Amino acid sequence: MALDTSDVAKIAHLARLAVSDGELDHFSTELSSILNLVEQMSSLDTTGVEPMAHPLHMTQRLRPDQVTEANDRDRFQPIAPQTEDGLYLVPKVIE
Repeated sequence: MALDTSDVAKIAHLARLAVSDGELDHFSTELSSILNLVEQMSSLDTTGVEPMAHPLHMTQRLRPDQVTEANDRDRFQPIAPQTEDGLYLVPKVIE
């Protein structure tokens, strides 16, 4: 799948990224090659291949689940613009 500069400009606008006109050609080439790789990988037969989260069979080291920060909610909520029932209220961003 090939992307042209207008596609990249539209994607950059939607992602709120500042991309100069000089960078559009470069990014359209790079993104097109990534999409071509994904297309090639999608065409492979993966029957019998077990899904995995990591290519190595190893367990992640986990840190102990301990509180490391003090609870300063009572100190910060009075200066917040809007709070309700101990929660911070923020404006709706996505319709």
